[in-house]
Amino acid sequence: MDVKYLLSVDEMPKKWYNILPDLPEPLPPPLNPATKEPIKPSDLEPIFPKELIKQEVSDKRYIDIPDDVIEAYLRLGRPTPLYRARRLEEYLNTPAKIFYKREDVSFSGSHKPNTAVAQAYYNKREGVETLVTETGAGQWGTALSLACAMFDLKCKVFMVRVSYNQKPYRRIIMQLYGAEVYPSPSDKTEFGKKLLEENPEHPGSLGIAISEAIETVVKDEKAKYSLGSVLNHVLLHQTIIGQELLLQLEKADVKPDVMIGCVGGGSNFAGFSYPLLGKVLRKEEENIRFVAVEPKACPTLTKGEYRYDFGDTAGLTPLIKMYTLGHDFVPSPIHAGGLRYHGDAPSLCLLYDKGYIEARAYDQVATFEAGALFAKTEGIVPAPESNHAIKAAIDEALEAKKKGEERVIVFNLSGHGLLDLKGYMDFLEGKLQPT
Repeated sequence: MDVKYLLSVDEMPKKWYNILPDLPEPLPPPLNPATKEPIKPSDLEPIFPKELIKQEVSDKRYIDIPDDVIEAYLRLGRPTPLYRARRLEEYLNTPAKIFYKREDVSFSGSHKPNTAVAQAYYNKREGVETLVTETGAGQWGTALSLACAMFDLKCKVFMVRVSYNQKPYRRIIMQLYGAEVYPSPSDKTEFGKKLLEENPEHPGSLGIAISEAIETVVKDEKAKYSLGSVLNHVLLHQTIIGQELLLQLEKADVKPDVMIGCVGGGSNFAGFSYPLLGKVLRKEEENIRFVAVEPKACPTLTKGEYRYDFGDTAGLTPLIKMYTLGHDFVPSPIHAGGLRYHGDAPSLCLLYDKGYIEARAYDQVATFEAGALFAKTEGIVPAPESNHAIKAAIDEALEAKKKGEERVIVFNLSGHGLLDLKGYMDFLEGKLQPT
């Protein structure tokens, strides 16, 4: 019985997939907050390198992956395996087949290096010396710190304060890679100082950390900003996941009925699902559901408004149209720090608005119960973010059991939870707070 589906080095895709040409309608453009007019690509040059801006607005369906990035992907463990969750299936006694794509096997333990190494490569090529970013749970900060070490760049990371305190070992790994890591809000920026004066115990948010990172970049002409989710070029780089997955599903001789991923900003969900979703948009495939899963503590898709809003709290970014809870929204301090973002990727939001994507939200305790069951059956301790996808997959499998259906369920295991054990300790000791 096959439980693992592997690709050879030579089978790894050599192009990224860009969903923009396949969208059902053009993406609403980012707006200048002062004039409410669409911004020009050149307006982004103070914070992003030119090649990434070019990718951000590209109308090409496929974009070549540079050789240096391919080499970095191979070093970091690509292609990643697809597994069949047979032990979980047996435990649930379901007729459903459950598969999961393993993005936990990278050096940094998540999918995030797929865009981190690409961004570091393009910045290095254009003479940038320092990359500055934010991070929630620390997966993105760890990946960018690693990528900067690989391409000999300096790295500064503003880590959401609650996660900085919850997950010290991720901070240590970033520092081992050479990064400077600050709890956000911090005393390193004017915006951070203002918030700390108002509340010295401020838990922080991704929106605040983004504001601090951008404020830092605009004061340093040798620095650029690097984002781990939301924008088109980030989602583009992540599609290496979904393109590998298409080849592996062929090897497994199955067609998915439902594709599931957790959503904070949208990078792992999009990277995992967009290559197949693109086939649906082009009418090459049909009858496939795409399910985005978020926390009830930050229910952007399920309870947010679809409108223009800032991507950060201080209002330093262009306005982008997305589902949003408001750029000043501060979620409760759940352990799935990577999902504590007030908005989502514009392309994902458009597809959700048009009905191509479903969304559901789960309580924190329910997701940890799912993660604990996955650890017992499949042997992998998942990241708290990934637990949301696992919970949805279990629910889908139980529904298939109830209806007596043979359903193929595929989800993205976006990262491991070996640096999130405080959350699991709280869960095991009955101290985990419902949200």
